[in-house]
Amino acid sequence: MSAMAKLKPKHFLWEVEGRVAKVRPERKNPLTFDSYAELRDTFRDLAYADDVDAVAFLPNGGNFCSGGDVHDIIGPLVKMDMKALLSFTRMTGDFVKAMLNCGKPIIAAVDGVAVGAGAIIAMASDIRIATPEAKTAFLFTRVGLAGCDMGACAILPRIIGQGRAAELLYTGRTMSAAEGERWGFYNRLVDAAALEADALEMAARIVSGPTFAHCITKTQLNQEWSMGLDQAIEAEAQAQAICMQTGDFERAYKAFVAKEKPVFEGK
Repeated sequence: MSAMAKLKPKHFLWEVEGRVAKVRPERKNPLTFDSYAELRDTFRDLAYADDVDAVAFLPNGGNFCSGGDVHDIIGPLVKMDMKALLSFTRMTGDFVKAMLNCGKPIIAAVDGVAVGAGAIIAMASDIRIATPEAKTAFLFTRVGLAGCDMGACAILPRIIGQGRAAELLYTGRTMSAAEGERWGFYNRLVDAAALEADALEMAARIVSGPTFAHCITKTQLNQEWSMGLDQAIEAEAQAQAICMQTGDFERAYKAFVAKEKPVFEGK
């Protein structure tokens, strides 16, 4: 196991408070070759962190994430050969895989724009909260690329439906916050002044719960995408039996008997 509170990343802002890791962009177009790699490695390490139980992607100065830097990424990409390009696209995909497999629930608090890879970060999070002014776009086709980037064709239809996902991925148009909430992309909309507090309140609620069980829930939510119903039910039977061996299960029972609120310890 490892501690993440002392992490000092070079390409994004990081803070751990109350077992919640807070991630912010350092600038409007924050994603570069180096920042992708650092985010990938950070979320891989989170799988082994014992001082973080939830993650919150937060905006910075009214901006969530405008995607990759045009000069730092797109310019160099047009000069690369196929081997180098595939290495890059696999790296960006590995960042999403690390988010899905880190074992920590992730909340995205979206204000301003979440476009390109910024929209992917929101999409790959477990819970999404936005302001009414938030704008989200999977704009890959607008730069001559396919909409199938970083898992978008697999994940987005499961959130908003195949037809709606197809429209966004073919056209690259902006999804308004109202559309996002109506379609189920956003869990809810809140005023900008309350956005961060709302997201962190949700994170605090999560970390006060049975965090080992939350890790199991996240694992099953992701793994059951590719399972048949019989496999999924069996997988959940095994997962729940594991959770029944934890002290948190016994603590919850004793608290119920004593008519008290359980205090979970994540084990």
